[in-house]
Amino acid sequence: MIDRSDVAARIAETAVLRGNFTLRSGRTSSYYIDKYLFSTQPDILLALGALFAQRIQKGTTLLAGAELGGIPLVTTASMASSIPCLFIRNAKKEYGTAKMHEGVIGPADQVVIIEDVATTGGQVLEAARTIEEMGAKVNMIISVIDRQEGARERIEASGYSFEALFTVAELGIETPEE
Repeated sequence: MIDRSDVAARIAETAVLRGNFTLRSGRTSSYYIDKYLFSTQPDILLALGALFAQRIQKGTTLLAGAELGGIPLVTTASMASSIPCLFIRNAKKEYGTAKMHEGVIGPADQVVIIEDVATTGGQVLEAARTIEEMGAKVNMIISVIDRQEGARERIEASGYSFEALFTVAELGIETPEE
């Protein structure tokens, strides 16, 4: 059995940076979770894959992750769950197949989106819209970390189920009023 507290400690020691940071949302923060520092560590990825697999709803036929941060995460979740995955591009490629995604998706697919760090939920909601434009149904969004800054509320208000493997508090981050 995976010890969640050990995984949280590894993420915190590897990827939590202190200082003054501007987030994708435009907000400033006294800490930053550098997803690339934890998503490039094989032990953390292996553990995250198993944690994702435990939360994926029965009936899910496809996992999806947005580039760049979601790719290693959806890959490890796919390997742990034996469910195929889809990579969502940030912009449609202008060459070759000129697709917005890589992988196979169809209207019968029931999709779980794998996310890295959820702050406002903006990027993952864009990915959900892209998937639904392809005719599939997004059932759930699972994030490694919820910064607890509105992502859950925004995602759930958009009609999706949301889960996070960890909250910032579980990583030992105290969040004073910023």
